[in-house]
Amino acid sequence: MGGYFDISNKQERISLLEEKIQQPDFWGNKKNSEQIISELTNFKKIVNHYNEVKESLDIIESLTGDATEEEITFELNNILPKIEELEIFSYFHNEHDSSDTLLEINSGAGGTEACDWASMLMRMYLRWAEKEGYKTTIINQQEGEETGIKSVSILISGNYAYGFLRSERGIHRLVRLSPFDSSNKRHTSFASVSITPFIESNQEIEIKETDLKIDVFRSGGAGGQSVNTTDSAVRITHLPSGIVVTCQNERSQLQNKETALNIIKNKLIQLQETAHSENIKELKGANASINFGSQIRSYVMHPYSMVKDLRTGFQTSNVQKVLDGDLKPFMISFLRSGENANSK
Repeated sequence: MGGYFDISNKQERISLLEEKIQQPDFWGNKKNSEQIISELTNFKKIVNHYNEVKESLDIIESLTGDATEEEITFELNNILPKIEELEIFSYFHNEHDSSDTLLEINSGAGGTEACDWASMLMRMYLRWAEKEGYKTTIINQQEGEETGIKSVSILISGNYAYGFLRSERGIHRLVRLSPFDSSNKRHTSFASVSITPFIESNQEIEIKETDLKIDVFRSGGAGGQSVNTTDSAVRITHLPSGIVVTCQNERSQLQNKETALNIIKNKLIQLQETAHSENIKELKGANASINFGSQIRSYVMHPYSMVKDLRTGFQTSNVQKVLDGDLKPFMISFLRSGENANSK
């Protein structure tokens, strides 16, 4: 099998990467060396996982008629989770699935309610990333006027971050008794989640200086308090596309500008790929892409408890567990569905 299971090519790639690491000037370019080590770690993990499954299958095959039912059950219980994990990774056929990802949350209409819901989603994804061992970096965060957040951009780094998080792109809907309503009425809130692969692309994207509007300002924290005394935060607007990226996580204006430009390049690459994908969808007569009125998932806390993915039908009554970062069942359900095949 090719793709994820092309073990021989991965072993060749491991040997090549290990040779690069042995070069005297390997650590001269820190960013490049980190990418190589990350790629090497990823390929070794895949090969080791494959070999573990193969070894377990060989053990089961070697069991004779003398083996007890308990021995066979033990081996089967040992191998089934590993096979399921291999199955999950077999769905990662998008060229960017193994990449880091930029996750962006924007609150919908509704003021305080929507801002609070956006902050709940941010916490949910940060908890999920922590459980799965991903590194998170908040690139930019805009606080709500009273509580919560209006928007946030989070870089999530680690193997197959984009592959898993593709399932989260779209509109998320919350139904609950409002803690901000003195009448304790039921409210519905919306927030959008955008997912962009974050890659060091070899693809050439021409960005003219005249196409950029660059604003610099002082980084600010919650409540407008100053994080530092220099104008280090950067907001870049790509005028032809209308893409706006703000970065203020670094103390250096130059580093923030570099990060913001990298994000714009990634978004432009995705726009090109999406345009091609939409042309294909049009030929196939596919449905229109997601808009702000079509939620992908509902989180209902009143009058009953349920989180339901409206694309796959997967649901659970344990809303709090999901909000605490237990998203993997939803992600796996999405990967197994036909929706995954249409998602880029």
